[in-house]
Amino acid sequence: MAARPPIYERQVDQDGVVRIQKKRTGGGLWLVWLALGFTALCVALGLWLESPSDSESPPPERVPARVVERAPAPPSVHPAPRTMPPPPVPAQPQAVVEDAVAQGPAEGLDLYRPGTKPLKQGIIVPEDFELPPGYVRHYQATDEGERVQPILMFHPDYQPLDADGQPMELPANRVVPPELAPPGMPLDILELPSGPEGVEPIP
Repeated sequence: MAARPPIYERQVDQDGVVRIQKKRTGGGLWLVWLALGFTALCVALGLWLESPSDSESPPPERVPARVVERAPAPPSVHPAPRTMPPPPVPAQPQAVVEDAVAQGPAEGLDLYRPGTKPLKQGIIVPEDFELPPGYVRHYQATDEGERVQPILMFHPDYQPLDADGQPMELPANRVVPPELAPPGMPLDILELPSGPEGVEPIP
């Protein structure tokens, strides 16, 4: 396409001077079209940003897991092993006695548990010796059940008198001391072996 020839514009001022200059054509029109194109580009860009992107794919659908039921195992042909009962535990009487001693206040039969009543030491009463009124034989046994020789004690209802006829003071356990033994009685003191029950000495 051939270029357009330039257009000259002739102007005369007040002094009569003639000026001929090149007329500008198409400059302003070009700027208008450039502005319109830029505006259209901005509008198109804004619409494109607001529209949802086609590249985003929808989330995949979840496929439910398949439940596979296992067939029951065939019964075992082997017989179950026989379990032997545990052997019986032997009794431990000594541990029971220790536990009974370590318990709290005694009640009922626990009043006579081992170690609660010591053996009394006193004068041995021969089996063939006849006791006068006011005296009795007192029989005892150890915690293991072994009988010991009888000792001499005052009867619970007996109250001896002194030379002035006044009641004599007796020991709290009512065991007869050697000085108050009846006449003719041998003064053999019972010797007790040491044990868990303990020994209460003669007064």
